[in-house]
Amino acid sequence: MSVQNSVGLVLPQNRAPEVVRPSAKFQPSIWGNHFAKYTSHDLSIDAPMAKQIEELKDEVRRKLVITSADKLLEKVNMIDAIQRLGLAYHFETEIEEALEHIYLTYHEENNDESDDLYHVALRFRLLRQQGYPISCEMFSKFKDNNAYGNFLGDVRGMLSLYEATHLRVHGEDILDQALAFSTTYLQSVTTQLSSPLTTHVIHALKQPIHKGIPRLEARQFISLYELEDLHDNTLLRLAKLDFNLLQKIHQKELSELAKWWKDLDFATKLPFARDRIVECYFWTLGVYFEPEYCIGRRILTKVIAMASIIDDTYDAYGTIDELKLFTEAIERWDMSAIDQLPEYMKLSYRALLDVYCEIEEEMAKEGRSYRVHFAKETMKNLVRAYYVEAIWFSKQYVPTMEEYMHVALTTSGYYMLATTSFVGMGDIVTMETCQWVFNEPEIAKASSTICRLMDDIVSHKFEQERGHVASSIECYMEQHGVSEQEACDELRRQVTNAWKFINQECLKPTAMPMPILMRIVNFARVIDVTHKKEDGYTLAATVLKDFVSSLLIDPVAI
Repeated sequence: MSVQNSVGLVLPQNRAPEVVRPSAKFQPSIWGNHFAKYTSHDLSIDAPMAKQIEELKDEVRRKLVITSADKLLEKVNMIDAIQRLGLAYHFETEIEEALEHIYLTYHEENNDESDDLYHVALRFRLLRQQGYPISCEMFSKFKDNNAYGNFLGDVRGMLSLYEATHLRVHGEDILDQALAFSTTYLQSVTTQLSSPLTTHVIHALKQPIHKGIPRLEARQFISLYELEDLHDNTLLRLAKLDFNLLQKIHQKELSELAKWWKDLDFATKLPFARDRIVECYFWTLGVYFEPEYCIGRRILTKVIAMASIIDDTYDAYGTIDELKLFTEAIERWDMSAIDQLPEYMKLSYRALLDVYCEIEEEMAKEGRSYRVHFAKETMKNLVRAYYVEAIWFSKQYVPTMEEYMHVALTTSGYYMLATTSFVGMGDIVTMETCQWVFNEPEIAKASSTICRLMDDIVSHKFEQERGHVASSIECYMEQHGVSEQEACDELRRQVTNAWKFINQECLKPTAMPMPILMRIVNFARVIDVTHKKEDGYTLAATVLKDFVSSLLIDPVAI
């Protein structure tokens, strides 16, 4: 006897057709049960340490408030140190008041007579970071009129200028020139400097402050700040103790998430997918590390982990017929739809709906169920876009850049993740916030652009070798008839422009409060750090291993 399958092929009965599937051969997790095996004793908070932190915070707060107005440089240096040591979240009000005073006194009144490039650039960066729309024309006086594009200053001044230029927006040609000049200058002097200034410069050239993950930058700066002759001992001790206290909090959260993930056993049941719960949490930690966002981190980590499994299902395993069924099931968003799915898809579908059910129950208690609606809809949008790319791949279709980016900005995941990051954030998020981010504002589009293009640049070769929809690299080469290098250069220019859009959207008056905008900025920072040279999420054993260890395993030596 024989049977006829859905495409009309006659097959012998009891003999299933062989399904040819792509094979990504992702690296397994390098962490095993390291975080899942933590005990409550391992993660206990030291009460005397917590008390000492509060005492040190009071001392720093007094210093911030009582610094006299005629000691502007002292106050600016202190704010910079507080921010770079990762302590600013304790002193948001004091820092805002101080910077507002500096902005009104020294910039709106054009009262800046300093000829010190280091402090002029530092004030510019601190004020721009806070959203103050100060002019970049203050840097004109540091240009060498006899050599177009050259700036005058010592190494510390050039380093400060270099860091400031990353806050530039469109149309600020002088900052474009300053970045080019300061980069070349700093590269040329690295062999002539003494440590720790050498370390400062080398790290800055690799990772500018503005584009770095705040916790990683804090860990790096603590070690450098300690070597400075004029460091503030109170600030240094507070930074060390606070870092270790936060690390304990984060370890506890990750331990619970690792146990949840282990119980799902996707590593065994869905071996085609990336096993990356630790890296998912690290990503979330880059978005918000503050203790008050613990619920947000738990929600976002679970959603990133599920999105990763679904992404790999569409990219690295599912047939087009299976993916059609999964897409339809997501559209229905009902557990009864599970019956139409292949067995392996049932696992991720059930887990996904369980995650959102858990989120909904938690938000309902707080009267915030409306947030979950937006989160679900963006997940549906993501899966629809995954399916479009799967169809393109099945037909070996290479879209135009415009077609590709329309879909690929969604498949980057950042629209969905930005919306989801607001679900557990507390009272600062409103219905207006959710509607705003759901409508894909310019800052979210810019962050998604950075994610998509940086990911494509570093991962397209690996993905094309295993079989994958054409990336922006292939689309641009095909459409414009250029080389791979030329395509990558153009896409890097687009990444630079996207950062300028982000910076513009963070200048006052802003569409949303700064804590909302900073989540989207931080998503862009995470991709900049993890995908600078290669796909750090996929190749986690090489790129993210040390980052994870520094934030989630190794405490700072006191």
